[in-house]
Amino acid sequence: MLELKNINYKVDNKYILKEINLEIKDHEFVLITGPNGSGKSTLVKIIMGLIRPTSGSILINGYDITDKSVYERAKMGITFTFQTPVVFKGITVRDLLCISRDYYYDDYIGKELLKKVGLCAKEYLDREVNNSLSGGELKRIELACALGKQGNYILFDEPEAGIDLWSFEDLTNIFKSMKKFKKSGLLVISHQERLFNLADRIVIIENGTIKEIGSKNKISKYLKNTKCEKCMRDCNE
Repeated sequence: MLELKNINYKVDNKYILKEINLEIKDHEFVLITGPNGSGKSTLVKIIMGLIRPTSGSILINGYDITDKSVYERAKMGITFTFQTPVVFKGITVRDLLCISRDYYYDDYIGKELLKKVGLCAKEYLDREVNNSLSGGELKRIELACALGKQGNYILFDEPEAGIDLWSFEDLTNIFKSMKKFKKSGLLVISHQERLFNLADRIVIIENGTIKEIGSKNKISKYLKNTKCEKCMRDCNE
């Protein structure tokens, strides 16, 4: 189980996150939503170790990882996908998949991973991961790497960002498959109502604090009275 205990994060004496307490059970799908600027992306970056909290602790199965580096957390099974995927000049898709697998890799594995995200291995394995790829292609490759990592917890920061409708359908099916076979604990930041239907629990963050946690049915009344409803509507139009 991944636990966040009393997480606070301040910049120039202003709280970005305040008293965040959250548990993510093994094989649970938790979705975080809320208005832009509410601290959602900051929270997942803190879990990954990209940002250090001002106070509070992060634990995996009772073991405190608050002081662990990004590399150490990755070795412990935490995987993170960025809202905007990064590019790597001189590194091919094959190289990236190999690294994500800790070098336990062959092209059959690469082919299967790319197939899961709707890409043809013949066309992409030798492609360089650079700006010649579209945002949707980069997002799919990043997702293939996350699946290849086989982490205990996978953190997705707006996985739908920059992808088209058809790609989003593939993305939804991947999440359905991961949930069905209980491969990893999933923590997803999203405004997409179609992903709400897959989540075991939905967490609403507003002004840096958790306002509500529960199933879609439990929080639906709350969403109607917050900016989240507008976020969801705009993102789905």
